[in-house]
Amino acid sequence: MMRALLLDRPGPPSSLRVGDAARPVPGVGEVLVRVDAAALNPVDYQLASGGHPLWTYPHIPGLDIAGVVHDAGPAPDPRLPVGTRVAWHQDLRRPGGLADYVTAPAAVMAVVPPEVSMTVAASLPCAGMTAYQAVVRRLRPERGQYALVQGASGGVGGFSVQLLAAAGATVIATASAPNHAYVRGLGADTLLDYHRTDLGAALRAATGERGFDVVVDLVSPASAERGLHLLRHGGGLAAVAGRPSLDTVEPFGIAPSLHEIALGAAYTHGDRGHQADLALMLTELLRLVAEGSLAPLPIETVGLADTPDALERLARRHVRGKIVVRLAGLESI
Repeated sequence: MMRALLLDRPGPPSSLRVGDAARPVPGVGEVLVRVDAAALNPVDYQLASGGHPLWTYPHIPGLDIAGVVHDAGPAPDPRLPVGTRVAWHQDLRRPGGLADYVTAPAAVMAVVPPEVSMTVAASLPCAGMTAYQAVVRRLRPERGQYALVQGASGGVGGFSVQLLAAAGATVIATASAPNHAYVRGLGADTLLDYHRTDLGAALRAATGERGFDVVVDLVSPASAERGLHLLRHGGGLAAVAGRPSLDTVEPFGIAPSLHEIALGAAYTHGDRGHQADLALMLTELLRLVAEGSLAPLPIETVGLADTPDALERLARRHVRGKIVVRLAGLESI
């Protein structure tokens, strides 16, 4: 048996409880990982409230995981011998990482370099890989371009700002006023309060009326629609929190490209290649962090019993950076 955070039925974070669960057994091509840390994401409380048709209860949540390979099933991966430090983004249909042990396919796991702590490694997958997919894989910004990040103070926003700035773009971001200094410290050139009634005009003015080459929207379909109208000809928008309709812009005009970002869909709609690509993206992020080119976001650590309260705070949407649940050891971040 093992400790785990258990969801007996769909409900709010307060319905989660710490209890005992059977230790999982790895299948073919899978490994059993002893969990060191698991990061919390908005999708955790969103899924808990509605459940999933493929879950069996009690269900163990937790999608962003870092730990040490403890055992392997048949056909073990030679990349991941016992004792290897790994991190990955879990398939949401499976039991998650808020437990002492969890299993997952070896192919989706990235090896954590020695320079990166397990706490930091756990904080990267969902937010970092979503930002990487949006900025590096889809939008491909270039030096001298104007980039907009709408909702920049959260996890995906913080990594997006850094990746855009590293590419040489002029980064303009929206966030609430108390978060302006924080986002500017990540590399944003201009900050605007999203509460402004003239926000659209102010954003366009920030580009000298030129318009944006790339937009990363992390707020809503309505916000993404505003971003779509702020693009210059040939610009691109990555929608993370819901896509806008291209019908809202004149056809054969600015000719925008629209990219819907759905990281976990690699499991539900992708093939093995798409799933292995999750490991490639995370490996690159871990390398950037290890060499100091990408800064981890601020991390608050909590224990397993404090996780329901942490998810409640996350649901109120005022958490800066990441919350990471520590399950083993006292390693510093």
